[in-house]
Formats: sequence, structure tokens, C-alpha cells
Amino acid sequence: EVQLVESGGGLVQPGGSLRLSCAASGFNFSSKVMSWVRQAPGKGLEWVSGINSGGGSTTYADSVKGRFTISRDNAKNMLYLQMNSLKPEDTAVYYCRFGDKKGQGTQVTVSS
Repeated sequence: EVQLVESGGGLVQPGGSLRLSCAASGFNFSSKVMSWVRQAPGKGLEWVSGINSGGGSTTYADSVKGRFTISRDNAKNMLYLQMNSLKPEDTAVYYCRFGDKKGQGTQVTVSS
């Protein structure tokens, strides 16, 4: 059974940082492209960032480019999202995704 468990969200002031983690199990993590997506209140899912299986190629939405960094540790079956210079518009539930699977999400709230 595919399991994706996100953690690391919370309340942070504008300009602050958070590091999200996603623990993956039930599939061959090291061979899969992984992504982070988010859903802001009242809005649809927005793709945030993706990383190839080996971790050497990453892509970002324009809205987060230069502020967020995606990474993975295939030895630990872990996916990460380092988020810096956070803005109120980054407030959302963040999910890690593989194919059509995603976890329960972790809430990120950016507010003063």
C-alpha cells in the first residue's frame, strides 16, 4: 500500500522558513518522480515543485522559484521541501505526490 506522510508545517511569520518532510513507503520510491503540490483555502491544487528519481533535476512553479528547494533522500525514502522567504500567499495545505497518490497534507500558515 502506497503511503505518503507529510510533516513540518506550522505557523510562521512572513519572511520566515519551514522545512517540510514526506515519508514514503509501499512503492519503489527511488525510481519515481516526486512532486509537492498545495491547496490554498477555496482554491484548487497547485503544483509547486518536482524532482526526478535521482534528485539531480528539479523544477519549480514561478511563484516559488528562488525561495523553495526540493530535495530527496532515496536511502531514507524521504522527500523534502525547504521553504524560505515565506509569503502570506504561500498559506496552504502542502502535499507530496506520486502519480495520483498524495498524503494527508501538512498545513502551512504564513501570517504576522
